[in-house]
Amino acid sequence: MGNTYKKQPLSEKVQQEMQDSVEAKASATEEFVHKVLTGGRVSSWTVVNSIPFLLFFAFLGIVYIANRHYAENTVRKISNLNGEVKVLSWEFKTLKADLMLKSTQSEILAQVDTLGLKELVVPPRKIIVKKENKK
Repeated sequence: MGNTYKKQPLSEKVQQEMQDSVEAKASATEEFVHKVLTGGRVSSWTVVNSIPFLLFFAFLGIVYIANRHYAENTVRKISNLNGEVKVLSWEFKTLKADLMLKSTQSEILAQVDTLGLKELVVPPRKIIVKKENKK
């Protein structure tokens, strides 16, 4: 079952009504343009009086665009700083792990062995000095 509406030709009456509606719309558009250009609805006085209002809207548009650019630049800077913080965090963790390794007793012994220092095998002793009473 196909679309039979499009296959049937339109009657002369329907075609004439469609033509009349198209001509009416075209004449309405022509009248509107003529009124605008000759000062029917929009006169030069109305345009001059609305210039401050239009300038205000232009200013708001410029502020909106500038704010958008500022926000995008801020987001880019934050993203770059987050990446830098991650890199510095990884570097800190690496250096901390290296320091922990190098501060172990066995690593320190290996480093000071070249200087001729040896590890004590005897525990340290406390030296006590007695005060003498002078009279």
